[in-house]
Amino acid sequence: MPTIFSRIVAGEIPCYKIAEDEKYFAFLDINPLSKGHTLVIPKAEGDYIFDMDDEAYVGLQLFAKKVAHAIEKVVPCKRVGVAVMGLEVPHTHIHLIPINSESDMVISNPKLKLAPEEMQAIADAIVTQM
Repeated sequence: MPTIFSRIVAGEIPCYKIAEDEKYFAFLDINPLSKGHTLVIPKAEGDYIFDMDDEAYVGLQLFAKKVAHAIEKVVPCKRVGVAVMGLEVPHTHIHLIPINSESDMVISNPKLKLAPEEMQAIADAIVTQM
């Protein structure tokens, strides 16, 4: 059974897409810790980032770097934090989270409730910087 992320990549589940190439995909987290919180995934399913082959791992990191630079241009923040936990969805993913302090990275912090129009506006703004 495909993961929810594979279903997003396949277009079966809608998302606020940020970027895509032949191997990787980035979209806004629907339960963000901050505005611009983005998930970056390989299109190929795999549960654990450190099980990826070296080429795919490096490719994912370079793709995430491009996305992070685009986020920084749109979302006011000191940095874009990076988190990899991978327990909630069994599909490798990187969280890119705009932060102003280290406490902004605490994954158990309350999630933002943003209107679909605001989510789309954030996605559209980041896309213009890709």
